[in-house]
Amino acid sequence: MYLKNSKIIVIKIGSSLLVNNKKEIRKKWLSSFAKDIKKLKTRNKKIIIVSSGAIALGCKKMNYEKSNLKLDKSQAIASVGQIELMNLFSQTFSKFKLNISQILLTLEDTEERRRSINAKRTFENLFELDYIPIVNENDTIATTEIKYGDNDRLASRVAQITNADTLILLSDVDGLFNKNPKLFKDAKLIKKVNDFKDLKDINIKGKTEFGKGGMNTKIEAAKICNLAGCNMIIANGLYLNPIDQIEKKNDCTLFISKISKLQARKKWIISSVSPKGELTIDEGAKKALINGKSLLAAGIKKVSGKFNKGDHIKIIDIKRNEFARGLSSFSSEEIIKILGCHSNEIGKILGYISKSEVVHKDDMVKI
Repeated sequence: MYLKNSKIIVIKIGSSLLVNNKKEIRKKWLSSFAKDIKKLKTRNKKIIIVSSGAIALGCKKMNYEKSNLKLDKSQAIASVGQIELMNLFSQTFSKFKLNISQILLTLEDTEERRRSINAKRTFENLFELDYIPIVNENDTIATTEIKYGDNDRLASRVAQITNADTLILLSDVDGLFNKNPKLFKDAKLIKKVNDFKDLKDINIKGKTEFGKGGMNTKIEAAKICNLAGCNMIIANGLYLNPIDQIEKKNDCTLFISKISKLQARKKWIISSVSPKGELTIDEGAKKALINGKSLLAAGIKKVSGKFNKGDHIKIIDIKRNEFARGLSSFSSEEIIKILGCHSNEIGKILGYISKSEVVHKDDMVKI
C-alpha cells in the first residue's frame, strides 16, 4: 500500500545486499530484486536505482581489503568495480527485459542548480525511452571534500531533484528501532515517523564491511526527503523480493512528508536567491499563467538581464508589475532568439531540440 500512489520511486541498494561478508555476489537476490522492479514497471511506476557496490566489487575482483584502501587507491578500484557493477545489473535485468542506463553523480551535480536541472532532464528523457537509471556516486573522481560520504544522502538528493514520490533505502535492518536491535532484544520497530522531534533521543550507529552509512545518515536522508515532499522508507533488503516484502508485510519504517512535492518546490523557488533577470510578457500569456499554464516563448515581449538555464527570474506584465517568479528552462541569450515564436519553431531557431516551455508551471510561483 505504501507505493500505491507513487509515480516516481527511488530505490537505494546497500553494498551488503550485493556482496555478502564472504565477498560472494548475491546473484539470486539481485534476480529477485529485478523481478520486483518488473512488477513495478507493469504498474507504470518510474524507477531509479541508486546502487552502492562499485568499490566492493572492485575489491573482490582485485582481491583487496576495502578497510586498508586510501582515497587515491579506492578511486582506481571504483573505476574497475563500476564495470563489474553495471555488467552485473545488465546481465540480471536483461533476463526480465528491463533496460538500464548508468548515471554517475558528484555532490556538485545536485547542489548547483543548473547542473541539477540538467541531471533532472536526463532522468526524464530516460523515463521516456523506458530505461531505468542506475545511479552511483562518481567515486573515481570524487575527493574527500566533495563526496556525499554515503549513498543514503545521494539517494535523497536524487529523489529531491527528480521530484520522486518515495525513496526506499534497502538496508540490512528492518527499519528504525527505538534502540539498537543488534544489542537489545526488546528493541521495537518504529513503523511511522510523522515528526523528527520524536527521534531526538535515538542515536543508532551501525556499519557493514563495505557500507558507509549508519542509521544517522538515513535519518538525515529522510529530512532531505521531507523538505522535498517525498516520503521515505527504510526496509530490510536482505530478503528475496525485498520490494514485494515491503508491500505485503509493511515491516519497515515510513517517514511521511507533511508537504506536497509541488508545495516544497514552490516554497524553494520563492525563497531562492535574488532573481537574475526578468521576462516581460503580453496579456495573453498573463491570462494563460493565471489559468495554470506554463510560459511559452510566444507570449514573451522582452528579456532583461543575463542569466543561465535554471536561474531564478522575475516575470512581469507590460505595465511592469511583477506577476510571478520561476526557474528558466533557457538562458537569456536563447530566449532573445526565440521570444514571440511558436514552440514548434524553437528547434529550428536554436539548432537543437529543447523544452517547449520557457518556464514550466511547476517551476513557477505567482506573486
